[in-house]
Amino acid sequence: MTGAAVVALVLVTVLIGARGVAAMRTTSDFLVASRRTSPMLNAAAVSGEYLSAASFLGVAGLVIKEGTGALWYPVGFTAGYLLMLALVAAPMRRSGALTVPGFAEARLGSRALRRFCAVVVVVIAGLYLVPQIVAAGQLLTLVSGVDYWVGVVVSGLAVGVTLALGGMRAATYVQAFQFALKLLLFAGPAIWLLLLAGPSLRAELVAPPEFTHFARETPVDFRLDTELVLTEPTAVAIDGVPAELAPGPHRARADQVWLFPRGAAVPDLGGGASLPVPGGADWALPLLGTANSTPLLATWSVLVATALGTMGLPHIIVRFHTSPDGRSARRTAAITVALLGTFYLFTIVYGLLGTVLTPELYLSQGTDTAVVTLPGRVTGGGTAAVLTALLTAGAFAAFLATSLGLLLALSGALAHDLMPSGLRRLRLTALAASVAVLPAALLMVRVDVSAAVTSAFTVAASTFCPLLVLGLWWSRLTARGAGAGMVAGLVCSVGAMGLNTALGLGGTVGMLLTRPALWSVPLAFLVMIVMSLVDHVPSAAEDTMLRLHLADRE
Repeated sequence: MTGAAVVALVLVTVLIGARGVAAMRTTSDFLVASRRTSPMLNAAAVSGEYLSAASFLGVAGLVIKEGTGALWYPVGFTAGYLLMLALVAAPMRRSGALTVPGFAEARLGSRALRRFCAVVVVVIAGLYLVPQIVAAGQLLTLVSGVDYWVGVVVSGLAVGVTLALGGMRAATYVQAFQFALKLLLFAGPAIWLLLLAGPSLRAELVAPPEFTHFARETPVDFRLDTELVLTEPTAVAIDGVPAELAPGPHRARADQVWLFPRGAAVPDLGGGASLPVPGGADWALPLLGTANSTPLLATWSVLVATALGTMGLPHIIVRFHTSPDGRSARRTAAITVALLGTFYLFTIVYGLLGTVLTPELYLSQGTDTAVVTLPGRVTGGGTAAVLTALLTAGAFAAFLATSLGLLLALSGALAHDLMPSGLRRLRLTALAASVAVLPAALLMVRVDVSAAVTSAFTVAASTFCPLLVLGLWWSRLTARGAGAGMVAGLVCSVGAMGLNTALGLGGTVGMLLTRPALWSVPLAFLVMIVMSLVDHVPSAAEDTMLRLHLADRE
């Protein structure tokens, strides 16, 4: 049933994509759907594109793993659109550019800056796109048992073919359809699960019990090598082989399945892990990283990355170029806030249900599978199969919608901003890019999807956010200043995250390297401002600013 739901979704996606073939004749048709998309359709498409696998699966998993403080993630995701509504939507549409790098050249008159912006688009899109394909492959493996590579190849090619057929127009129809589908398939099962759960389980959702002992015989399927610290002698079965383990540290290998008996004490996570125990006192605190020494700094850093990173995501910004005018772009952003707010309400339900029913996933580092695991824990038989199929189709729709937007931004950067473009080259680039990311997805099977997506937001916040805010609202910005600030933001954000991946530092220093937006974004702004103040302002800057901010004609 689950496989049939996914196949049907892929076929509908490709058929909708084929609908855009007849209407696609020019580069503008491919990249911005000829700028004729209505606010309601555009907002549904933006929401469908934005609600990625990380939103559909990851936020609920983060609630299990990090506690109620993880709800700051959807707050930041949604708040980004309020900032976009106030600062970016209308003037970006009035710029007349087809892509973010195109805006950089139109505003600052530098072809070199446009090429560098295209490189940044490739970095951001790659950081965001690969985890989507990984999540799709993992999801299909979990629910249908197919090999991981099959899910990766099917997912990547479905997106590439759809985009090559119909471009932005096809992507718009697909993403709007899939937002409605995701909302239905996310909200419906959540309500159904709550009704099936019964009053006693619903009461536990208000204050989940601390996960100190296994309530039932529980298999834990480890996704990564994990160090466990047992607090008492425990009889387990490791891949079906009984073992009597003494108190102390033990290592669970990736892909091993440990079967813990009912009533056994839950082991602690070793190896420097500092995750709060699901349902415990630290888990219930309203800040991120409550088991660390810097929960407030961690929370602010995530908010800066998610809210300001939303403003800098190239596949989201290009959506406002599809609007007929600046007023329509603002309406699109306003409607999007309402649609996203409605969707994220249900992540709370899944997060709390997962904390009560699947808390062992935090041991196996597989919390992003909680949503599709829950139906089998609440009910059984055909009902569980139906709910799992619906949620799987919704999660796969999340992957397809987001990947379409990312692949479109990536194709535009490669075939429109870095080299002379034409419609045929854009189509071929979309197919080639979808194939090119498959090896990375195959190699990164064990990547943390939520962490990888957050890194894309961090890079976007440290590069394009300062460029857009200053480029749209400060006439003194120069190409040299913008380039220097973007280089500083890119090097600091990517370098800091890469450095901590290699060194594995903890404490405040480790947090600031893992989540560098708190300092990399202000640094990028500062470098842009200082370098622009000592540079010569182009004579056409004032005229360009007037064009960006003059009200639209009735």
